[in-house]
Amino acid sequence: MTPTIRAKLSLMMFLEFFIWGAWFVTMGTYLAKNLNATGTQNATAYATQALGAIVAPFIIGLIADKYFSAQRILGVLHIVGAALLYYETTVPTFSNFYPGILAYMIIYMPTLALVNSISFKQMVNPSKEFPWIRVFGTAGWIIAGVTIGVLGWEQSGTLVLTFKMAAVASAILGILSFTLPDTPPAKKGQKTSLRDIIGLDSIGLLKNRSYLVFFLASVAICIPLAFYYNFANPFLNEVGMNRAAGVQSFGQVSEFVFMVAMPFFFVRLGVKKMLALGMLAWALRYVFFAYGDSGTGYWMLLAGIIIHGVCYDFFFVAGQIYTDNLAGDKFKSAAQGFIMLATYGIGMLIGFTISGPIVDHWQTSPGVHNWQNIWLIPGGIAALVLVLFLIFFRDTNRMELKPGLDIEEPSAQVEI
Repeated sequence: MTPTIRAKLSLMMFLEFFIWGAWFVTMGTYLAKNLNATGTQNATAYATQALGAIVAPFIIGLIADKYFSAQRILGVLHIVGAALLYYETTVPTFSNFYPGILAYMIIYMPTLALVNSISFKQMVNPSKEFPWIRVFGTAGWIIAGVTIGVLGWEQSGTLVLTFKMAAVASAILGILSFTLPDTPPAKKGQKTSLRDIIGLDSIGLLKNRSYLVFFLASVAICIPLAFYYNFANPFLNEVGMNRAAGVQSFGQVSEFVFMVAMPFFFVRLGVKKMLALGMLAWALRYVFFAYGDSGTGYWMLLAGIIIHGVCYDFFFVAGQIYTDNLAGDKFKSAAQGFIMLATYGIGMLIGFTISGPIVDHWQTSPGVHNWQNIWLIPGGIAALVLVLFLIFFRDTNRMELKPGLDIEEPSAQVEI
């Protein structure tokens, strides 16, 4: 890989996640304050991520893999996405906002897989080269949050600027995409079935009892996960945290640190303890949020944010590695696609669907909620999933990382 190509891929990855981080974290606060959206409407808007995750494999499998070069599709999708994001800044009501964000997420979610495909095509040893490209995506998400915090858009009521900022970045990435190395369709001329697209060839893994328990736990843990994506930023702003979006970026810093340390923990803890600690972290996060405040309990709010590295890496990344080890080379891609569709598609959709009405139920007055009761609900769900997992998951063998194993994030994840 030449320095020029490396620089282009790094910039591509930076912009890809800068775009997402620029508006996604604070959208709930924007909808509530600027469009007077209810909690249910807020959750409905965030559910477009899950719908996009469900549609994404079909766009990739039926179009990108068969007919057009990945970099060209990436360019077109981001240019159209820039127009949609800017359109969202002009609408006065949620009913006008929702169709635009739904259309945007349907075309954005496939780009997460496309940037990976473009990167891997240029690499000789992806397991060593990809992390140094992918880390720029995490940096993009962090810088987007810090920018919002430093400029004080949450406090000044000007979060509409986050969509304009994301639109500009999307347009830049759209233009940049046409200069990226050619990545022709991988399955040109081949027949693609529904079974191939959604990864059903890997369904045989569910015959393994431990993997079935893990699979069901993965879907279930995405239900409390949706509460965080929906309402963490509105909650932090409501309880008085200054520059909440910037503070939330510490969660991505934590994620990066624990990602680097993953091999160390795998060797010493094994897969069952890793997965269990990930679920425990989700339960603890919501306890911290339930009892934290902007005064003496401020440290609990920070702990709930910083623990994100354990929440995400110890469960979702560890789960990907566990899946990879069980599936083997033949069904590796199918298995990863299947579990991502089930978790970030079906599981998150369930979570988004139930979280909104719960938040509305515990609204005590306009703009004021009983957050303690709200956060204890997803915390209880996470704790229940943990207990059932510990009871029924029997795979106690330590799992060694395969030489050259790629540790990559799912194509449809919200935070990095």
